[in-house]
Amino acid sequence: MFGPGSIVRPGLRIALLAGLFSLVGCSTVPAYQTPVLPLASTWAQGLAEEDAAGGRWWAQFHSPELDALIARGLAGNNTLSAAASRIDQARAAADVAGAGQFPTLSLGATVQRQDRKSGSEKSNIALQASYEVDFWGKQRARAGSADALVQATVFDAQTLRMSLGANIASAYFDVLSRQDQIRLANSIADDAQQVLGLIEVRAAQGAASDLDVAQQRNALQTFLAAVPPLRQQRDLALYQLAVLTGQTPEGFTLTQTGLGQLPIPHPTAGVPMSLLRQRPDIGAADARLQAANFDVGVARAAFLPSLTLNLSTGVSLLGGNIWGAVASATQPLFNAGALQGQLNVNRARVDELTANYRESVLQALKDVDTQLSAARELDAAYVLNQAAVSSAREAARLAQVRYRLGATDFQTLLVVERTQYQAESTMLQTRLQQLQAAVGLFRALGGDFTPATTVTTTPSLASPS
Repeated sequence: MFGPGSIVRPGLRIALLAGLFSLVGCSTVPAYQTPVLPLASTWAQGLAEEDAAGGRWWAQFHSPELDALIARGLAGNNTLSAAASRIDQARAAADVAGAGQFPTLSLGATVQRQDRKSGSEKSNIALQASYEVDFWGKQRARAGSADALVQATVFDAQTLRMSLGANIASAYFDVLSRQDQIRLANSIADDAQQVLGLIEVRAAQGAASDLDVAQQRNALQTFLAAVPPLRQQRDLALYQLAVLTGQTPEGFTLTQTGLGQLPIPHPTAGVPMSLLRQRPDIGAADARLQAANFDVGVARAAFLPSLTLNLSTGVSLLGGNIWGAVASATQPLFNAGALQGQLNVNRARVDELTANYRESVLQALKDVDTQLSAARELDAAYVLNQAAVSSAREAARLAQVRYRLGATDFQTLLVVERTQYQAESTMLQTRLQQLQAAVGLFRALGGDFTPATTVTTTPSLASPS
């Protein structure tokens, strides 16, 4: 310990402090290496190997209304605003953690009574500095851990942004699809009403039975009964869309009335390493693993000696200068296993986050392959559904003609009528699933990038007159 009375020459003190500072730079942080996974060089489904470029993926649907909704959501969504605040919190916490790398300065004043009888006092004003010499890099490791957690929080916000855009697009398509389903149910109900009129005329002429009339009336009522649940489902999706874009559900409306001719984009996936650079959730897992690695260094440094320097200089109000220098060193000897326990905790945390990182990569690869499979199979299903709808429409037309001519019975007419409705409804559902699969693939690939190709628009989904 050095104090005002120490017999240490100023030159020797400077040399000693310089020697102490020269030791700063050692580190107890283990060398970090991103966990390696055995990945295929290309996607199993033979996609191109070029990296995906950045961009606004939702623009590939060529819907100005969707563009406006996502822009509004990214600007006004409350969950995203909360994520931005969490970034600010993490940065402030990093500032606190990083402050330990620097000296602390304070200005102090003391008043000391010398003699009770005479009442003399000694008053001093001094500038005081304190610094813990970071021999083993403990403070740098703390700061590094905090900085890595800031990056993880940024990645978390990017993940929310990616999910928000995808959720807005999915909800938007869901609303439009429900409107198409409502229009289809009303159209089929109109056709059923015309058929009911025909049957009632035939029943009045004795060419049809009252049972035929009752069955057709039941079919009409069934088609009409499907409309209110569809409206309720549409409203639910619409209100959810309003909340996602940061608006109140009351008075929220869309200008688009159906899916219409929206194209189905097919993004190029690129190689797995491209995915690792794009997915923010993988980036967050990597950043948290880095933070845990820094924490191991902090725990290891706690076993080693620490040196704290306290310096002060000032003036006495009675005249003269004052100064002081105190160096204190500590070495942990016995702590009932607390330091070892903390080190074990931090090492186990690294093992946990390593497993989480590997799982996040595997999950990302699974997501991409799942959405690629969905896009491929739904494309094939839509083509088959189109053929089924064409056949069902022609069968319904022929059945009505033959029924008017008395060449077929009512049961055949009833069956083809319901078959047509089911085929039309299935095609609409497949169309929605195609769009949602495209959104899911954009999301699985990390969100904001431009696809390489876009499929041409699908044929009209308008119901037959």
